[in-house]
Amino acid sequence: MKIVIIDYGAGNIQSIKFAFKRLGVKAVLSSNSDEIMNADKVIFPGVGEASSAMKKLEDSHLEKVIPILTQPVLGICLGMQLMCNSSEEGNTKGLGIFDTEVIKFTKKVKVPQIGWNQITDLKSSLFHEVKEKDYIYLVHSYYAPICADTIAVSDYEKPYSSALRKNNFYGVQFHPEKSSSTGEQILKNFLRINSND
Repeated sequence: MKIVIIDYGAGNIQSIKFAFKRLGVKAVLSSNSDEIMNADKVIFPGVGEASSAMKKLEDSHLEKVIPILTQPVLGICLGMQLMCNSSEEGNTKGLGIFDTEVIKFTKKVKVPQIGWNQITDLKSSLFHEVKEKDYIYLVHSYYAPICADTIAVSDYEKPYSSALRKNNFYGVQFHPEKSSSTGEQILKNFLRINSND
């Protein structure tokens, strides 16, 4: 199985690579369109600010590649947010895979949300053997509201999408590579997903 982590200069790629290594799977870093399109599974990571990350994606000409991928794709943190229609962060136009807009938490709560939170309302094989209210690790100031693509929910100020899915595209707001045994189980489940799931 060939796992490709998209390398566009805005990802937490080493920790994700090590997480797969712990599962006995070698993940390859690549910004090559052909290599990404021919992978069995694709990881779309992201750390930092939305508009600059999107510019890096465009500079690599990958903003046209990602939406047409047909294999299972997992967006992580900012990667998930960039797969939405838009983000308030930097007034950024997204890839339009998930039909929702990313918005900022208000000043009523401490921003960013950093640390452990629970996931509930689990609705996908991505969460096989993950329990309701299991804890995952998050670092974010912006969130995707609950929408038709929501497959898991967390609550910070209000319930929001902790995970999204549309067809072969999956996104998680949290960091599975930093979420202990729960995150490890989610990555294992992603490895088991096939294009027909």
